[in-house]
Amino acid sequence: MKADNNPARGMRDLLPADVATRDHVLHAITTTYRTFGYQRIETPALEDIYRLQGGQGGENEKLIYQVLRRGLPETTETSEPIRDLVDLGLRFDLTVPLTRFYGNNHATLPTPFRSLQVGPVWRAERPQKGRYRQFYQCDIDMIGEPTVLAEAELIEATTAALAAVGLHTVTVRLSDRRFLSALATDAGLPADSWDRFFITLDKLDKIGWDGVRTELTDTGLPSEAITTALDKISSLREVPAEKLIDTLTSTVPSLPDTVIEDLAATSASLDRLAEQRPLQWEFDPTLVRGMGYYTGQIFEITHPEMSSSVAGGGRYDELIGRTLGKDVPACGFSIGFERIVGLLTDNIARNATAILVESDVAVADPLAIARNNRNEDRIVEVVRRSGKLGAQLKRLHAAGFTTFIPVSVEDGTVVVGDERTI
Repeated sequence: MKADNNPARGMRDLLPADVATRDHVLHAITTTYRTFGYQRIETPALEDIYRLQGGQGGENEKLIYQVLRRGLPETTETSEPIRDLVDLGLRFDLTVPLTRFYGNNHATLPTPFRSLQVGPVWRAERPQKGRYRQFYQCDIDMIGEPTVLAEAELIEATTAALAAVGLHTVTVRLSDRRFLSALATDAGLPADSWDRFFITLDKLDKIGWDGVRTELTDTGLPSEAITTALDKISSLREVPAEKLIDTLTSTVPSLPDTVIEDLAATSASLDRLAEQRPLQWEFDPTLVRGMGYYTGQIFEITHPEMSSSVAGGGRYDELIGRTLGKDVPACGFSIGFERIVGLLTDNIARNATAILVESDVAVADPLAIARNNRNEDRIVEVVRRSGKLGAQLKRLHAAGFTTFIPVSVEDGTVVVGDERTI
């Protein structure tokens, strides 16, 4: 049988050109975030399985790669529950590890704490275009800020980071979990059905309005309440920004004043931001976000060339309390790193220079020449001459070299030629 060269389906090897593009994107994003005061931290790939399966990760908890406990015998009883054999799992996002990190280190961190995380996460889902079992996330979070200063700044920082990468034509979609709860209440949906309602509504893009209505009906929810809820949501789509607050107040009477005030503040900030840079935003009553830990405003950023969002996040004021024993206000935004890289079709030029050395040149000489030409912004590599010059220059150009410096020996003297364009 032929060996499988890709046993980890959905996980990829990355060629140098791929990594160069990813490094370019990562540098642009993290440089922008640092100007807003976000500080880089790192958390382990493995987390306690009980924390990962704490009921706040939504559907992603079904996709956790679980790790067997050390010291298990070679065989176990077939009836032994899997949960008894597992104590760790690979993280499925960066938010759950951050809450543990903050709970353990909050005494030494400033308030508010602006966190920046970049790293791989793992989900055992079916691989498809743009979705992998191992992929990178890039997150910023503000912990300890109770007002929508956090939401407004996170949105501004993330749209600035996307602009730094070259994605200027973006739309910010805004909603609020508290709005969805109030809407469900006014529609007559029982409180114990809200999670089912939210999960089904989150599938709207995939199954459409009829599919949502059918799936909700199949769960046994009252048909009148389903109709009322969906009609309210439909009426709030594409409401002009200047009419948003009044329309929300009249459509969802039980919506608390604090939610209205928070949405008004974020809306005003987005309006001001849109005056200074190319940006569109909208209130989207169908926006849910899959994670169960969101407690307030939620948001996503879309790009016309992507069918799904390129970034998303929201407020999660109760998640840190699971570690710390008391709730701490927190809000975060995650960039879909792989999707952004996929939008950049052109490879990033290396602009490298080859010190092209004839075989009779001593090793120390080309190394010294390269050393004198190399700096922080210039890549210089020593390359031995081989084959026909024209063919070798083609290979160098394909590898990202833009210039070369020939080095040879004439009458016992090292001769360094002029730098030439490839």
